[in-house]
Amino acid sequence: MTKIRIAIQKAGRLNEDSLLLLKNCGISIDNGKDQLKAESRNFPLEVFFLRNGDIPQYLRDGVVDIAIIGENVLVEKGEDIIVAEKLGFSKCKVSLAVPKNVDYSSVQDFEGKRIATSYPNTVKNYLAEKGVNAELHIISGSVEIAPNIGLADGICDIVSSGSTLFKNNLKEVEVMLTSEAVLAVSPKISEKGKEILTKLQFRIQSVLKARQSKYVLLNAPNDKLDKIINILPGMRSPTVLPLAEKGWSSVHTVIDKHTFWDVIDALKLAGAEGILVCPIEKMVL
Repeated sequence: MTKIRIAIQKAGRLNEDSLLLLKNCGISIDNGKDQLKAESRNFPLEVFFLRNGDIPQYLRDGVVDIAIIGENVLVEKGEDIIVAEKLGFSKCKVSLAVPKNVDYSSVQDFEGKRIATSYPNTVKNYLAEKGVNAELHIISGSVEIAPNIGLADGICDIVSSGSTLFKNNLKEVEVMLTSEAVLAVSPKISEKGKEILTKLQFRIQSVLKARQSKYVLLNAPNDKLDKIINILPGMRSPTVLPLAEKGWSSVHTVIDKHTFWDVIDALKLAGAEGILVCPIEKMVL
C-alpha cells in the first residue's frame, strides 16, 4: 500500500502544532518518546521527526514527500521547494535588532557593521535589495548574546513575542519577513503520493476553515428578520426556522472570527436576541 511520508519538526512548538493539526484531521499517529519515525493507523501516512533546518534537503532529495515547516526555513534553505498550503499557525518574524541604547534611523545604519545570524542567506538577500554591505557572523546557536560580548553590532533572528530581545537589551528595528507554518511538497513526489496529498489537503482545509469560523444561532422577531439577515455573512445564506412562539424565527449561520464582534454588535442593534455562539470542529465546503 502506497504511503505518503511527511516530515515535521523534531521538538518544540511547531512539532506540537503539527501533531495537533494531524489529530484534528482524524489521523492517529503511533509515536513514542524520542521516536524518529512513526506511522498512522488510519491514514496512509508515515511521519519523520527531523531537525527543522534539515527538512528542505530531505524534500529536495525525495526522502520525504511533504513537510510541515516554517516559511522562514524555506526562504533560507529551500526557495525551490513548492508550498501547497499556508497553515496559519507558528507565526513569527525574521527581524534585525540592535542594542537598545543605539540610535537607529534606517537599514542604511547597518552599512559596514557586523551582524550575527543563523539566517545568512535571508540577511544577505535583504541587505542586497537595500544596497547595504555588512559583515555576517554565522552562529548556529543563540545569537542574542553577540552584541553583548562585542562579536556583532546587531543580530538577525526569529522574533515571536519579543521577550528574548528584551531580556538581552535588544530592540527590533527591521522586519525582513513574516513567517508561518506551511505544507511544503517534494519535487520528487509520486503520482500516487499526489493523490494521497490531495485527500490530506482536503482535511487540512476543513480544519483550518473551522478554526476561522464561529457557528451562531439567534432568535429574531419576524418584522426585523430581513434587516438581521442582511447583516449576516453566511456561507451562502442563513438557515431560518420558525419558533413555537408566533412572530419569531431562529436563525443559524457561520461568522468569520475576525469580524465576529462587529457582526454581533450589529445583530443586537437590529433586534436579535438569545445569541448563542458555538465552535466548529470541521467545515467541509
